[in-house]
Amino acid sequence: MLNYEISGTGKEDLVLLHGFMENLLIWEEMEAFLSKKFRLIKIDLPGHGLSKMYSEVHSMDLMAQELKKVTDKLQIDRFHLLGHSMGGYASLAFAEKFPETLKTLTLFFSSYFEDDKEKKEQRRKSFRIITDSYPNYVKAGIPNLFNENEKDILEGKIELAKEIALSTRSEGALAAVKGMLERTDKTGVMENFEGKILVIAGKYDNAVKTEVMLKNLPDRTNIKSYLLDCGHNGHWEKPEICAAILNTELLHDLPKNFIF
Repeated sequence: MLNYEISGTGKEDLVLLHGFMENLLIWEEMEAFLSKKFRLIKIDLPGHGLSKMYSEVHSMDLMAQELKKVTDKLQIDRFHLLGHSMGGYASLAFAEKFPETLKTLTLFFSSYFEDDKEKKEQRRKSFRIITDSYPNYVKAGIPNLFNENEKDILEGKIELAKEIALSTRSEGALAAVKGMLERTDKTGVMENFEGKILVIAGKYDNAVKTEVMLKNLPDRTNIKSYLLDCGHNGHWEKPEICAAILNTELLHDLPKNFIF
């Protein structure tokens, strides 16, 4: 079973899925600002953190199935689900398979589109680099996920992101890349999911084509989006603002004088 940690004693269950080359430790800073009404269930996805390898390819469907085993064990019938980047892809797969279990779905610096041809080719090229020179892959790639305009301010957090990525087993990273490569378009989930959908995106996100994604969001009253002045890692770049959005959108308890 996937490794997980629980914090908080709130009555609203919020399941948090990290992204590629991350683990459940990424939520620590944002957690400090989240409402005490939440009980947080933080998951290590397959091949990441303390969760084991399952196969040579960790598909988003596999991640969704393994997540369901955790929520079944915890006897959670209805909960909020948030996924960062790859965790968002896994969340969409979960919402497609088990929509009746979700109160809300939050795409956190993620996308409902499948990879385009260019992105797929980039992922294929990364196979060899991850296998032969994983530390260099991490050191070269992680800084590009942060806001280019604030890298000096974010230096400490960039180093933390590298440290967490380097703790990820290379075979886990490779299995995840292969899984992301084969994932399918999930526009249908966005169009048919009956609960609230929250999309939090970054203006300077180099990993997601944010403008295209937001422009093509289905025109539905249950979908709400926020565009923040940051890169791909809002949990590190804008933790207080991200938490405030979750507090108001999932719980409706944002202080009236809070300014984004």
